[in-house]
Amino acid sequence: MKARDFRKAAWGKLSGNWATIVIAYLLFGVILSASSFTFVGELVLAGPLTLGFSMMTLNLVRGNKVSIENLFDGFKNFVQSLVLYLLNAVFVFLWSLLFVIPGIIAAYRYAMSYYILADNPNMDANEARKASIEMMNGHKWQLFCLHLSFIGWILLCFLTFGILVFWVEPYIETANAEFYESIKK
Repeated sequence: MKARDFRKAAWGKLSGNWATIVIAYLLFGVILSASSFTFVGELVLAGPLTLGFSMMTLNLVRGNKVSIENLFDGFKNFVQSLVLYLLNAVFVFLWSLLFVIPGIIAAYRYAMSYYILADNPNMDANEARKASIEMMNGHKWQLFCLHLSFIGWILLCFLTFGILVFWVEPYIETANAEFYESIKK
């Protein structure tokens, strides 16, 4: 599949669900922003909320009903989502120390780890990270091209002083979930 196919599929799945997903993403942003006043607060909440939002977009892509409460489903696997967040952050940081490009490549290697953890809640966080590395082998460029295809939308976010990001980011994340569904086979 090409980037436009993932975008089109994501747009179709979002149809009729925009309000729910946008409110959930707004809530996600507000919670992380409020918790950023204490570094530990953000550190503790980012993993479970990211897992919850990933679970939400996976449900959306799979045609399941989504609700705002799904954002908090990541807390059911609190420890592993927290550890996954820390592992991904540390490894991306360490790779970034070499230069910016290895850090970006590392981020793409770990891009599917939350979806993998969502599908396998009993999996260890490091196993999810390693499974993502394996899954993304040969697919990093394809995901990069998908993200690059959103450049117009991202520029529009700047023109609206960031307001449009509450619609664009859920669109991107839903396209990421579509991408995950296509490569997990």
